[in-house]
Amino acid sequence: MEFNKLVEDYGCLAFTDDVMKERIPKSTYKAFHESLDKGEELSKECATVIANAMKIWAVEHGATHFTHWFTPMTGLTAEKHDAFLEPDGSKAVLEFSGKTLRKGEPDASSFPSGGLRATFEARGYTAWDCTSPAFVKDGTLYIPTLFCSYTGEALDKKTPLLRSCDALSKAACRLLPLIGVEGVTKVSASVGAEQEYFLVDDKYYQERMDLKLTGRTLFGAMAPKGQELEDHYFGSLKRKVAAFMKDLDAELWKYGIPSKTKHNEVAPAQHEVACVYAKVNITTDNNHLLMQIAQDIAKKHGLRCLLHEKPFAGVNGSGKHDNWSVITNTGINLFNPGKNPEENKPFLAALACTIKAVDEYAEILRMSIASAGNDHRLGANEAPPAIISMFLGEELDKVVEDICTGKKSDHEEIGRFDTGVSVVPTFSKDNTDRNRTSPFAFTGNKFEFRAVGSAQSVAGPNTILNAMLAEEMTQMAEAIEGGKSFEEVVKEFISEHKRIIFNGDGYSAEWEEEAKRRGLPNHKNTVDALKCLKDPKYIDMLDRQGVYTKVEIASRYEILLDNYIKTIQVEALTAVKMVKTQIYPAACDYLAKVSSEVVAAKEAGIPAAFLTDDATKLANLLQEVKDKLTTLENNIAKAQASDAEIFETATMWKDEVFGMMQSLRETVDTIEELVDDSYWPIPTYVDLLFGI
Repeated sequence: MEFNKLVEDYGCLAFTDDVMKERIPKSTYKAFHESLDKGEELSKECATVIANAMKIWAVEHGATHFTHWFTPMTGLTAEKHDAFLEPDGSKAVLEFSGKTLRKGEPDASSFPSGGLRATFEARGYTAWDCTSPAFVKDGTLYIPTLFCSYTGEALDKKTPLLRSCDALSKAACRLLPLIGVEGVTKVSASVGAEQEYFLVDDKYYQERMDLKLTGRTLFGAMAPKGQELEDHYFGSLKRKVAAFMKDLDAELWKYGIPSKTKHNEVAPAQHEVACVYAKVNITTDNNHLLMQIAQDIAKKHGLRCLLHEKPFAGVNGSGKHDNWSVITNTGINLFNPGKNPEENKPFLAALACTIKAVDEYAEILRMSIASAGNDHRLGANEAPPAIISMFLGEELDKVVEDICTGKKSDHEEIGRFDTGVSVVPTFSKDNTDRNRTSPFAFTGNKFEFRAVGSAQSVAGPNTILNAMLAEEMTQMAEAIEGGKSFEEVVKEFISEHKRIIFNGDGYSAEWEEEAKRRGLPNHKNTVDALKCLKDPKYIDMLDRQGVYTKVEIASRYEILLDNYIKTIQVEALTAVKMVKTQIYPAACDYLAKVSSEVVAAKEAGIPAAFLTDDATKLANLLQEVKDKLTTLENNIAKAQASDAEIFETATMWKDEVFGMMQSLRETVDTIEELVDDSYWPIPTYVDLLFGI
């Protein structure tokens, strides 16, 4: 009975295409889809009919307000709620017009614009993304929208994403007929996003200033037990966690978000939810909503959902694996190799273009997942390295080698998996193993971009993936139109760019050296990763594909560096306050206790070498904390007063402020291991990671 209820409730809070079809005239529904298929503007008449149907449906589901829901460059979502209620003389009516559905005007002045808008120029417009379903949440109709300035520049993450979708479709539809694939009129990026997160007890969260203000622990000595036993990964769910996951799934299904998989992740208190594929802009909206819902439901269970990439030092951080494929309107997955990949022209074209794209645009691909939070994770023994490379696996490696050499090697038939247990039948194996250390790995019929951070929007990385593939497909089409054979172009693309393919251990020091020899970039932090936004090679490509204008790229450079600076500033000021008001006083109190015990022991004629050593060590460490705290405060003041160019200022925050924060943390964490638990003023890693 409960299962049937779940099936019935699936998508019940979303104004899906099926709901629209039921509630509007057939002629309007047909006109709506014709405008989508042709990429034409929706008529006012059609919008008015849909708006009225949407309003009635929303009110039936408890909505009293509506909001245009968008993704400004804060990296979060934004919403301004307006009531359906409109005064009409002595009474009120429910009003929601086609114009209101299609366009909104939130105040744009306080959102990051990177110089695109002056503060006094407040006007910005939201425009309905009619390809993504509206939904009702907490009594409000949410309408997914784009967000642009009065002068037309994109102030959000979705507008460039949708532009990149158009660019990819245009390029693919130009290329495919040239290689014998007819009837394709539209090509779409399809994405499935996996979401990792931590759950901690709310009572401990409330006692951690750093978690509340920065999303991560700025201090914390490692617990005696971490993840070294690998006992948490895929382990049985704790009752409280299972209850949270059950409620999360049920709520996601109501919004039509296809949550499919849930499990414990590697680190203690770490978990994952994965959703099946949808068109990239819908997956983007779904993932933003998923993050909001997960945090809301966690609170109802007395928990807190942490989405930061590295909330705890010393254990795995969290990512958001982005599974990306490209599908034609005729149902062809361009990344599906089929039984004979060497003869599959659409696949070979997509593969060759992707290899060339990842090699030529590795720097902006790395830039697309750059953030202060993700800096903690990339390159550690838990996540892909900061070096962008591709994993193809043995089978495709042979195909690539054959193309480059012009030879035809024998391909082994994929065997069957035999457990060696008589009662268990054999079964077919995949054509390759996986490589968890690769940032961009082929996994059967898609590429998995594993470097995306858990708190990040998937809009940015997929915008770059779409744009760079569109560029290479355009170049392939031009080469074929210019007289080159398909085989010749594929060989050229792969031969000249196969340095990006690496199937080994991405965590190894040897790979870092090998990557350097190959000439692959290795930007280990956000500040260095953002330099590429000044490179004409990348600026021209994004502008040429119509994804970002040159002015918009310049704005992103400013916005992303400014965001990095502000993130480090908040963390540094929080660290200073915690040490000054919580940690240092508590450690001094404990030192006084130990010192008094040393004196008492000596007066009683009792040897107190152990206590004396601890007191001396603690006193020295406290002096070290004072010295480092002074240096940190001076470095913060210096960085705050900087009038240098923004890149130099960001470098100052990275090297002098963040570097000093790390040094201060080392000393504080050493002190924590000396101080009695009853004196330590904040919950420890034992509490946080094992307290549920």
